[in-house]
Amino acid sequence: MIELRLGVADLANLRFALSPLWEVTASIRVLKAPAEHRLHQRWVRAAAERLRGMDLRLLFDLVPVPTDGLPAFLAPPPATSMPDLATELAAMRRLEPERFRSGLDMLPATPAVEAFAADLDAGAERLAGMVERYWEAALAPWWPRIRTLCERDLLHRSRLLAEGGAQRLFADLAAPVSWDREGVLRIDSPFRVSESLDGRGLLLVPTVFGGDRIFSLTAAPWQPTVRYPPRGLGLLWQAGAPQAAGALAGVVGPTRAGLLAALGEPASTTDLADRCGLSMGGVSQQLGLLHAAGLVTRHRVGRRVLYARTVAAEALLHAGGERLPRSGPGY
Repeated sequence: MIELRLGVADLANLRFALSPLWEVTASIRVLKAPAEHRLHQRWVRAAAERLRGMDLRLLFDLVPVPTDGLPAFLAPPPATSMPDLATELAAMRRLEPERFRSGLDMLPATPAVEAFAADLDAGAERLAGMVERYWEAALAPWWPRIRTLCERDLLHRSRLLAEGGAQRLFADLAAPVSWDREGVLRIDSPFRVSESLDGRGLLLVPTVFGGDRIFSLTAAPWQPTVRYPPRGLGLLWQAGAPQAAGALAGVVGPTRAGLLAALGEPASTTDLADRCGLSMGGVSQQLGLLHAAGLVTRHRVGRRVLYARTVAAEALLHAGGERLPRSGPGY
């Protein structure tokens, strides 16, 4: 059991963030043990094909499976809420040598790990370049979809925090997590940790490739971090463009009806263009018209804007006989 004691200062310093670099680390665990992550089988097949022939031995050796622990330098907790991969890699490169050394000491000795330890500066650069190649092949094509799911989760968590405080937030976070009125966050885990956060706060990071497991980090100098599975994860890899709402298409046109059908969950213009086979400009224009008509709402999350159906749009879709997934708390 992991027990983290949060005081008033910790709750005042509660943050949310995404982490592309952490998804790199977590996704390697999936590739190394695909049978344990059946949800991601579609991605595993596609990514494995795109990675074929690449020398990724160092990166894979740094992520042991089974995973009793991971070097913190692989994905330092992000300092901003919506970092891109380049920002996180720059932070990794700036780490002090002892951060790399302590992480390497916890790993089995392999030729790649030993070469890294023998020259930390060169090893860090080699690792960063490897991460960039891996990202472009295995994650970049799917990142808009992954990012939208995680951003949607953060929007939900922020609302819970605003409506019911920490108790409401942690009660909904994940099955292995519980919160009591004494200010103790408990995570069901085979590891035994009992620690006061002493005003350092807490960072919550949704992770698509983490599976059902909660990953926590409390070691200084980083802000204590809890990585958890986002809501709606089971829908992540659903394929195929949505069918336009038949009856509604005759009123608003097939393109706008198709966009409304695709908004069973909040999405960005990039995601909608991908799902519906439209250009970014076309989607943006049509969303502007739907927004002006009161059929979609806009929600800014970091630097992106997510669109969602309004109650009026739900009523039109259902009146047209379409049985579509509802947006909001049920997605």
